[in-house]
Amino acid sequence: MTTHSLASLQAPSVADFEALAHEAFARLPETFRKLCEGVVIRIEDFPDDETMQDMGCESPFDLLGLFRGIGLAQDNAVMATGQFPNMVWLYRRPILDYWAEHEESLGDLVTHVLVHEIGHHFGLSDDDMEAIEAAAG
Repeated sequence: MTTHSLASLQAPSVADFEALAHEAFARLPETFRKLCEGVVIRIEDFPDDETMQDMGCESPFDLLGLFRGIGLAQDNAVMATGQFPNMVWLYRRPILDYWAEHEESLGDLVTHVLVHEIGHHFGLSDDDMEAIEAAAG
């Protein structure tokens, strides 16, 4: 890489993160994707103030992602009127900060956060989630 091309490097944008998240989701095993059929993936730079307060965060960099919605154990198989769809938020700036400090590819990190946010909400064990990540390649 030349010095000129290094000088023009930019952090991945929200759109870049959306593409990474959708690629990561598409690589997940079909059985896992079916668990979260209809899930909406949102990319934000940081969690909002209400989320930070709800999660007990001291800094906006404390939270890499969040799942909000109805888990399988709570699901009545019918969405209630006015109920929001299951949603996963990935927080771009905290993920970039974490990525800068670790030896993990950005794509692998996005996959990890996505799997863990969905997996914990649906009651999967850490071993289950590791197997899902491994299957995603």
